[in-house]
Amino acid sequence: MSTMKIKKGDTVKVITGKDNGKEGKVVSVDRKSDRVLVEGINMVTKHAKPSAANQNGGIIQKEAPIDISNVMYVHEGKATRVGFKMENGKKVRFAKSTGKVID
Repeated sequence: MSTMKIKKGDTVKVITGKDNGKEGKVVSVDRKSDRVLVEGINMVTKHAKPSAANQNGGIIQKEAPIDISNVMYVHEGKATRVGFKMENGKKVRFAKSTGKVID
């Protein structure tokens, strides 16, 4: 499996779909299915039965995973592609638009 260009905690911008143009923070990354969960993006309605955790049940709004190809990393307020390079013997991510190291 290759290294993921988007990580948990990154700010991303949706580039296609019903939430096109919205930005949010990545909550989780599923490497197996190449999907990310982004705060406030791809909201779905779920009908929940009453349970110990949710006494009343009812209709719940929650985020659904979105394909990683539909989001772009946001660096300094602009969406940019992400690349990898070796720096001091360590593999680091960098923003292709500016050339600056991300982490």
